[in-house]
Amino acid sequence: MDQDLEEYRTETYPEGQSHEETRSGVKRVVFDILETLLLSALLFLAINAISARIRVDGHSMEPTLHTGQFVVVNKLAYRFGSPGYEDVIVFHFPRDPEQEYIKRVIGLPGDNVSVSGGQVKVNGQVLDEPYILSSPAYENEWEVPEDHLFVFGDNRNNSSDSHTWGSVPMDYVVGKAVFIYWPPQDWGMIEHTASAGVK
Repeated sequence: MDQDLEEYRTETYPEGQSHEETRSGVKRVVFDILETLLLSALLFLAINAISARIRVDGHSMEPTLHTGQFVVVNKLAYRFGSPGYEDVIVFHFPRDPEQEYIKRVIGLPGDNVSVSGGQVKVNGQVLDEPYILSSPAYENEWEVPEDHLFVFGDNRNNSSDSHTWGSVPMDYVVGKAVFIYWPPQDWGMIEHTASAGVK
């Protein structure tokens, strides 16, 4: 009888140890999942702090951008610098800040912008604009206020932009559009020019 009990105890001891190991394994899996979720959340917040993703809606930026494309926006671009001529930017629409628009910078604070004879001039100098769909069919002249930007769509004759509703306050700017990431066949950097492109 004693021998049988000893053998029985010898058999049950590993089972108790296995149960503890199982509990420890479950705890480890739960901990790993929580750690992964926490790191993912932190990464998501960090990415959102420095960038945004927007969907192009409409034809105002053709041929540079097309409706349905998704674009990455650098939200830090103008925290360490200033917008430049012909930058493609995303901003809150001044007449309805809930909406976000994407356009090209044409005039900087203090500039005189004019359109006549199908040409855009900044401070009297004609812009060389190989990126536009067609020359503007309208004519007018504007002064860009301090702390504002003057923006046009590349599809000049089919764009709601500064020529119809005025300039954009600098603090309405979300950031600089830098990369098309969807659809995959359209992947690529968005073309910006370093100067005013004067002829």
